Amino acid sequence: MEKAVDNRLAELERRIAALEEAAGPQAEEPMLGDDPLFLLRALKERVTEPGGVVYVGSVTLPTGQTTQWQFGRPTDVVLDADWAARASMLAALGNPVRLTLLREILHGRATVSALSEVEGLGTSGQVYHHLRQLTAEGWLHSPSRGTFAVPQTRVVALLAILVALER
Repeated sequence: MEKAVDNRLAELERRIAALEEAAGPQAEEPMLGDDPLFLLRALKERVTEPGGVVYVGSVTLPTGQTTQWQFGRPTDVVLDADWAARASMLAALGNPVRLTLLREILHGRATVSALSEVEGLGTSGQVYHHLRQLTAEGWLHSPSRGTFAVPQTRVVALLAILVALER
């Protein structure tokens, strides 16, 4: 009986190993140093109950632009806020074309002409439509005529939202 259990266990281990190999390498959990909770510990030292929510980042984009940003609010302020007032900002991100536009802009494609070359984004008129929506909601601005950029105050926020969606 014990040998049958050992054989079944060995077979399960073999099958799991085969599944893991077939799935390919899995992304390792990103670690920020030896203590993955160091930011949480620092927050708890500085914020009293009922706590708070913070996002922070130090980013160098593919364009070479660097951004460092930290923003937070006490929990009660977040819970008592008018969440519906933020719906249009979130809705602007809820479109695959707009997310692709933001990603491409962060990678350095800053003009409608360059963005129109990206497969799946549509015509220049369609690109303009989406750029207007993102600009209206503060996810983009136009630092010079014909170019678009994600405002520095939004870079870390955007990336933090995307990271939050991983879990």
